[in-house]
Amino acid sequence: MSGKKLRVLVVDDTIVYRKAVSDALAALPGVEVVGVAHDGKIALSKIKTLRPDLLTLDIEMPRMNGIEVLENLASIAPGIGVIMVSTLTMEGGEMTMRALELGAFDFITKPQLRSITENKRHLKGLLAPLVQAYRRTPVPVGDRIGTRKNGTRNPLLSRSPLTGRRRDRGTAPQGSAAVTKPALSGMSLSRRTNGSQIVTIGVSTGGPNALAMMLPQLPPDLGVPVLIVQHMPPVFTRSLAANLNAKCALTVKEAENGEDIRAGVVYIAPGGKQMKLAASADGRNRKIKITDDPPENSCKPAVDYLFRSVGDYYVGRTTAVIMTGMGKDGTKGLELLKRKGAYIIAQDKKSCVVYGMPKEPVERKIADIVVPLDRIAGEIIRSVSTNHHGPK
Repeated sequence: MSGKKLRVLVVDDTIVYRKAVSDALAALPGVEVVGVAHDGKIALSKIKTLRPDLLTLDIEMPRMNGIEVLENLASIAPGIGVIMVSTLTMEGGEMTMRALELGAFDFITKPQLRSITENKRHLKGLLAPLVQAYRRTPVPVGDRIGTRKNGTRNPLLSRSPLTGRRRDRGTAPQGSAAVTKPALSGMSLSRRTNGSQIVTIGVSTGGPNALAMMLPQLPPDLGVPVLIVQHMPPVFTRSLAANLNAKCALTVKEAENGEDIRAGVVYIAPGGKQMKLAASADGRNRKIKITDDPPENSCKPAVDYLFRSVGDYYVGRTTAVIMTGMGKDGTKGLELLKRKGAYIIAQDKKSCVVYGMPKEPVERKIADIVVPLDRIAGEIIRSVSTNHHGPK
């Protein structure tokens, strides 16, 4: 898209937010707001005449909401990208997870600051990096859900979550109602005598869909805890955890302050908080500590914050994974983990929605292995059952 302006259609049923989003976008270089619409039906009709490259799309609207617009876009205009504009509510979080599954590039939340000027400034700060990332790597709705603009299938996203290979014992398919969860008691963290005893993951833009493809490939007897930082605001991480829990053989939950970490459980850092590991009272186990410490790399939760704490307790016994996302959050934490003998897996450029967070660790040769999204789970499984931490 270099050399031409990015054409954006703003869709929102509230005049205040239509104006605020339009003004915030118009202030960004290389962006042209080509029109506005106050509901989904009008938006679909304007798409045909205005031919935008990108929509900002409100979720909750009369006549046709944002989810219904996305469902229609896949067939009538699969070449368009979408950034969702959501409310900071549980219902908004659940609908946003659905929107991401349907192909939205990413989302922002509606600010509710004291003045219109403050709201516009806040929206500009949220939209600027997303628009920049989309310009570098445009990901149309059709490509996100498996149908390219030319009508062919996108092989990365349309294939089986397990790419046709034999499922690991006990792992249920995505969307399966019959998912057997591991018991939360009686599973010692010292179960593995070889390889890693914890997995920690950092991910951002494109993360919900990437995690929904990768985590269901992990078996219920993985035998180690998994700690994840996904850049998200409050409320949305709870919806993400519930969405993933329904798809996975492992138990997936939003992490709670003070709980002991257990093998076979995936802990997602709560949005708007920082998450780290701390020692339990017995000195043997480790527990989650949720704090209100400041953002790092403009992120809260931050990947670096979690990775540092994991390095303090699992020297030579950590698998760290860095996945799709904007920015460099996670690089410093990976450097520390590398010095402490961690095995580091990076998602490759081709399968990332945004090749930001894995880029520097790969270029600086911090990563031990670089693999596409559909191979990450296999590498995790191998790393917790094989000693990677001896001499290279």
